[in-house]
Amino acid sequence: MNKTPLHACHVAAGARMVEFAGWDMPVQYSGVVDEHRAVRENVGLFDVSHMGEVELTGAGAESVCCRLFANDAAKLAPGKAQYSLIPNDEGGVVDDIIVYRLAEERFLVCVNASNAAKDFEWIRDRSADECTVVDRSNEFALIAVQGPKAENLLGRLVPAATDLARFSCAEVMVSGHEAIIARTGYTGEDGFELFVEAARASQVWNELLEHGDPLGVRPIGLGARDTLRLEAALPLYGHELDDSISPFEVGLDWVVKLNRPQMTGYEALARAKKSPSRALIGLLVDKGIAREGCSVLASGIRIGVVTSGTHSPTLGRAVAIALVDRGAVTDDLAVDVRGKARPAKATDLPFYVRGGSTG
Repeated sequence: MNKTPLHACHVAAGARMVEFAGWDMPVQYSGVVDEHRAVRENVGLFDVSHMGEVELTGAGAESVCCRLFANDAAKLAPGKAQYSLIPNDEGGVVDDIIVYRLAEERFLVCVNASNAAKDFEWIRDRSADECTVVDRSNEFALIAVQGPKAENLLGRLVPAATDLARFSCAEVMVSGHEAIIARTGYTGEDGFELFVEAARASQVWNELLEHGDPLGVRPIGLGARDTLRLEAALPLYGHELDDSISPFEVGLDWVVKLNRPQMTGYEALARAKKSPSRALIGLLVDKGIAREGCSVLASGIRIGVVTSGTHSPTLGRAVAIALVDRGAVTDDLAVDVRGKARPAKATDLPFYVRGGSTG
């Protein structure tokens, strides 16, 4: 398996390691619930170095981004970032991404670990030599600093962090070395992501832990990362998104800007916008955890499937996200959990918003 530049730090801290997308990653340190609460209440550190980074540079970089990505990269000023999608020709999703515009002719695209090689080839092969496309995944370590005290912690190492607006980015010095900082994240909390030189990752990680000790900082594994993102209803590729799911079926209408007919999948996306056949809903489930693949029933009839499910540490109950036939939701809902119909109630997404829960 692949190992991130921080692998030795996780092992030394006693993390339980698991395979994820071909990487040996920490799933938990002190426990999922403990780590989850640390992020909601204080601040947590995540090693997300398994994510991929693709850099596009040159005069045609903006044009390529506008053609290959669903959001409108032309609206990005240098120092800004946006959530986006890579659509396919049929209107499905190759991956969901964050696009950072570091300079007028320089974009950095952060992609999912499981799709890193595929995404790089997709972008490179469709750039038509308009710009230079480089896979920089092996050069970077990526550390996420998330939680209500994230600004306090990171500001101790990078004073510029306190002035960075949401979905902004900047090239800064961290521990005496060049890095990229962005105010983005995947937890539903305030936070930052640090792209640092792989060889310097352990130094930065340990300094963050040291400076964050008075703030209650904790290293956080993949287990709590998933419960945090699920409470915030943030999509996970392979669950709420894939090649056959339209963005308009999962509440990502705001991401798709149909102002560019040259965009990949434009015609299919335009059709899908008019009549999406499915919708993403939240479920509060009684007596059992509804996992991915469980059938959702309305008056005993199957209307869809759970895409993600867990026990929510914040709400203290089982929750799930499901993709169901549009208009088929009734008051008589259930989820088939291991052959037993468990009563469920539809609820608005997300389950959690900063400052309180909505479930």
